[in-house]
Amino acid sequence: MLNRDWISQRIPHQGTMCLLDRVVDWSDSRIACAATSHADPANPLRAEGRLGAANGIEYAAQAMAIHGALLANADGRPRQGYLTSVRSVSLHVARLDDLPDELDVVAERLSGDGNNILYQFSLHHAGRCLLEGRAAVVLDAAAVHGEKS
Repeated sequence: MLNRDWISQRIPHQGTMCLLDRVVDWSDSRIACAATSHADPANPLRAEGRLGAANGIEYAAQAMAIHGALLANADGRPRQGYLTSVRSVSLHVARLDDLPDELDVVAERLSGDGNNILYQFSLHHAGRCLLEGRAAVVLDAAAVHGEKS
């Protein structure tokens, strides 16, 4: 089962920073996850008692990391990825913490090569789009620049 325990073993975010509860569906090009941490008063991304909608980008980034882990060789560790840019982000709500039910987090791989990936992402609640945009991810940034680990 691809639940929070499975997720936390495969991404660097631990404890309350592991924001996603489970993988709902995935393929080579797309992942859909569910989250309830937006409603948790202890969510570490909250500021002044609220969780602004822009924090949904972190939810999407974690879905992208999980997607990379799922695509990795079953015997190997996924490569470290870095979110290098987000573009065309549209926020359709001001905040996330006032939403009572699960968030649906979707990331779709649009293009990529061995070191660079472009994703389109969105967050939904009860069928309503909360935010959407595109994100670029660089894998093994040190290797891209010829640095040694």
